[in-house]
Amino acid sequence: MSGYFITGTDTGIGKTWVTVGLMTSAKRQGLAVGGMKPVASGCESTPQGLRNEDALAIQSAATRPIAYENVNPYAFAPAIAPHIAAREAGVKIDPAIIRDRYLCVAAEFDTVFVEGVGGWSVPLAPDLMVSDLPALLNLPVILVVGMRLGCMNHALLSAQAIRADGAEMAGWIANSIDPAMERHEENLDYLRANIAAPCLAVVPCLKSLEPAEMASAIGGGWMAGRSNP
Repeated sequence: MSGYFITGTDTGIGKTWVTVGLMTSAKRQGLAVGGMKPVASGCESTPQGLRNEDALAIQSAATRPIAYENVNPYAFAPAIAPHIAAREAGVKIDPAIIRDRYLCVAAEFDTVFVEGVGGWSVPLAPDLMVSDLPALLNLPVILVVGMRLGCMNHALLSAQAIRADGAEMAGWIANSIDPAMERHEENLDYLRANIAAPCLAVVPCLKSLEPAEMASAIGGGWMAGRSNP
């Protein structure tokens, strides 16, 4: 069993589409690929239950069907911090359930991409943070950096926190979410020099969010020399 945990410098910086792009890229290398978003807020009510748009995108990117309950075991309707949404729903997010669902998914695939919620230091329960999940699942971390004004602070603090928490950082991906960002290349150069992990890809501003386009933007070089899987 192997895979990656995808976190980001903030919410709304393209973690899901980078995750889907990585999954599609891995599929192009001939791997059987699964995915999860263990906790999601901002879900819609459907006849099948609460469903999250990001979790559905990850579910669709897998090489074979996965039950939604395994992709997204904790789904909450309001688009608010997950620990508040869970409390209001009368639910405690249980790491044992997340691990059990991950093991169910991992048993069926060569590699599994698990997307966090928000950033690295988001609380999920009084005694559980997003930062606890990579150790729980024994996964290295890929940090998605949303390239916009302020990204250097967010990226450097996130990378520092990942290392301080003892997680393995496989690398980071620059996701160019602001086409009007000034000094884009200078920001990239500084981050390359000051994040103690490789830059796996630089994703340009894309005209559409399509898995194939995102996978092509990411490329396959991120898989070179990987120790996990």
